[in-house]
Amino acid sequence: MWRSRLLRFRSSLTRSPQLHSKVHTSQTLTPTQHFRSIPQSNVIRFFSSTSTDSITDVIDSNNAVIADKNDTFDIGEIWNQGVDEVKNLFQTEAENPDSVEINNGEVDVEELDRVITLLKSEFDGSIESSLDEMNLNLSEEFVVRVLVSENVSGESSIDFFKWAAAGGSSNEQVFSVTTRSLDVLVRAVSAEMKKKVAYKLWDLVKEIGEKGDGVVSTEVLNALISLFSRLGKGMAGYEVFDKFGDFSCVTNADSYYFTIQALCRRSIFDRVGLVCERMVSEGKLPEAAKVGDVIYYLCKGGMVKEARSVYLSAKEKQQYPPQPSVNFLISSLCDRKKNDADSVHFALKMLDDIENKKYAIKQFSCVIQALCRVNDIEAAKALLSRMIDNGPPPGNAIFNTIINALSKSGDMTEAINVMRRMENRGLKPDVFAYSVIMSGYAKGGEMEEASKMLTEAKKNHCKLTPVIYHTIIRGYCKLEQFGKAVKLLEEMEEYGVRPNTDEYNKLIQSLCLKAADWVMAEKLMEEMTKKGLHLNGITKSLIRAVKELEEEGKGAKEATVAA
Repeated sequence: MWRSRLLRFRSSLTRSPQLHSKVHTSQTLTPTQHFRSIPQSNVIRFFSSTSTDSITDVIDSNNAVIADKNDTFDIGEIWNQGVDEVKNLFQTEAENPDSVEINNGEVDVEELDRVITLLKSEFDGSIESSLDEMNLNLSEEFVVRVLVSENVSGESSIDFFKWAAAGGSSNEQVFSVTTRSLDVLVRAVSAEMKKKVAYKLWDLVKEIGEKGDGVVSTEVLNALISLFSRLGKGMAGYEVFDKFGDFSCVTNADSYYFTIQALCRRSIFDRVGLVCERMVSEGKLPEAAKVGDVIYYLCKGGMVKEARSVYLSAKEKQQYPPQPSVNFLISSLCDRKKNDADSVHFALKMLDDIENKKYAIKQFSCVIQALCRVNDIEAAKALLSRMIDNGPPPGNAIFNTIINALSKSGDMTEAINVMRRMENRGLKPDVFAYSVIMSGYAKGGEMEEASKMLTEAKKNHCKLTPVIYHTIIRGYCKLEQFGKAVKLLEEMEEYGVRPNTDEYNKLIQSLCLKAADWVMAEKLMEEMTKKGLHLNGITKSLIRAVKELEEEGKGAKEATVAA
């Protein structure tokens, strides 16, 4: 049946170059059928050779516009999405044999041609007066045919619709605004992506909605919110959302999705929280892919708690967002700027929802780092054990994170145990692991243990880092064992580390202030000069001052003995 209708439709296209065919639809359309009741001729116009401004915003849950990760507007992307949406619409019409029926005898083609020619032309004066002179017989089908015609500007379509709604030429047949005709107008005008025209369309819809005739539908308002979202007008989109109750329309999942999208694109996050809370309380979540987009928008705006509530609500409904959105939520919950223990532990639970843990090493690592930052090292160690047993296999970075946290907390025994566990898995401790363990020992004054770790590091690594030597030298200076500190300074170059000015400067200051050993300080200063390093003036003055004090002390002692 549908094939025969398509054949008749194609033959009518061949006979009528203006594509003015009659479309019959049921007068009691369901909300999702409003946009599907558009003539097939409207499908053809999207593939014309006009500019990218002719893309129509088809409100379809499977093809809604999704913000890219840089939150920027890309007209090329909108073009591609629009083409895909039209293809899907054409397929839907073909698969539904009762949705479209073509009849060429319902509309006066000559009158239709005259109106379309007028709307396409550039005219001076009032369009209403020109239309009045035509003495037209208006009907819903006539108005719809005009609105879906090619190359008619959105502004002209709105002017024609307003004129028709006001009574037209006051002939015998009077046009009354219907939900279908208003849907067609919104679709046609949304193609232009012009701010001025979008606001003019919204003013018309408000005027119609305030009459209380029930003509304005949920799909019309959703289309307007989507239009304002793509135009970057978040507050205008929120204004449309706020009118659902006034126009006796019921919000659906797309209403919330488009509103959140519009507000987040303009960073109006104070309103986003209200919309999101209402969406969760009413349980009107969009499909899983769009839930993922909402989570991304909220996390990007720092609204992690709201994103968390959306995730929980979706999980209850068995709507699991795409894994990239879940990953982004986990990393946002573990944000180092917030260090919220409750959020971190929720992220820990979210790891259980990851199906393919083999490729989730980044998320596990992120949670372990966050657990260490909130000082829940036991939970971090437990997660490490889970990774060893069930995957993903931990690498050096994860072991180093826990070793660093244990060393800072002073639990050196457990830090060594974790490092040995690392070695048992065939991983070689890197220089960082040795440096943090030595730092923990030096902090507690256990320089003998720190020295043992330095010896082990020398065996396993031919080249060390300045941090290792700085840590040990600082520990020896703290215990006033300056001989060992100077010896370490001399052997640094043997392991690929060249002492810098700061290293010499701190050691010389320690020698002067704690040991009053200006002789060794001068020796180190001469060594610096040979290496092309220069000591700052303050430290040089300190060496001279210590030397003068010692000479004055000797002079005073000799004078006392002589007396």
